[in-house]
Parts: sequence; C-alpha cells; structure tokens
Amino acid sequence: MYNELTKNDIKKMQEEIEYRTLVVRKEALEDVKTARAHGDLSENFEYHAAKKVKNQNESRIRYLQRMIKTATIIEDKSAEDEAGVNNTVEIEYEDDNSTEVIKLVTTVRGDSLEGYISIESPLGKAVLGHKVGDRVLVQVNDRVSYYVIIKSIEKTDDSNDTIQSY
Repeated sequence: MYNELTKNDIKKMQEEIEYRTLVVRKEALEDVKTARAHGDLSENFEYHAAKKVKNQNESRIRYLQRMIKTATIIEDKSAEDEAGVNNTVEIEYEDDNSTEVIKLVTTVRGDSLEGYISIESPLGKAVLGHKVGDRVLVQVNDRVSYYVIIKSIEKTDDSNDTIQSY
C-alpha cells in the first residue's frame, strides 16, 4: 500500500486524533473506573465492555498516527479536462453500456458502496489522468479486465468526505 494522502486527509486525521485523545480517551477511562468500582472484575460485563472501548480508541489513535507518519502527500489538483483526485467521474461500462458516477479519492476515504473509489484500486488507477471520451482498460488481475468510457468529469473537493473508520 502506498498510503497517498492529501493535505486535507492529514488535517482530518489530526482532528480525529485530537478529539479521540482529549474527549474519547477521558470518557473511556472514566467508564473503566466506574465499572471497576462495581466489584468482581471476572464477571463484570460493564468493566470488560469499557476496557474494549478504551482499547479500540487507543488502537484507532495509533492507526491514524501511523498513517500520517508513513504518508506520501499528493496534490488533489488536476488539469481542467482530466480525471484527478476528488473529481466526480461518470463512466460507462463497455460490456453492458451501464453507467456509474464515481468519485476518485485517496484510500482512507474510499467506500465503493457509496461510489468513493480509491485511486489505488484497479478502476481508480485506470481512470486517473484520462479525459472525457477516453476508452480505458481496467486491469483487475492477470485474467480479468474490462473497458470503461469516460462520459464526464466534474471538479469537486473533499470538504464533506469522511475518513474511513478502518
């Protein structure tokens, strides 16, 4: 994984780290203390649940910090007439003439069910840098590939996009 992020990805991740460190961590520790006060820890479901939430929060903080530390910063700007990061692209699948609108995003914002396609995925890599009217080969693996045609490209931004939870 290349871990390519935009400056805005980094900013959103830092904001989440700050929130988790200052708010969630404090609440989780308080929940653990409260549950611990209820007595026998071996059969105390509240205590085990509170510890799990606390540990998940700490794990998320470490994950975000590692992602930031190992990131390669990329620009989210592209030529006016070509598909780039944060652009919304309408594509037509050549095999069945169906169309789909996708948004090209960095991996940490990818969510294929919502149409957010990572630039590191086969479709994202293939479409990136192409123009309206281009016929593009999407190479999934050695045996599977298909063609798409770029129908339109709209310049959009990532201000309302969210970072994946995992």
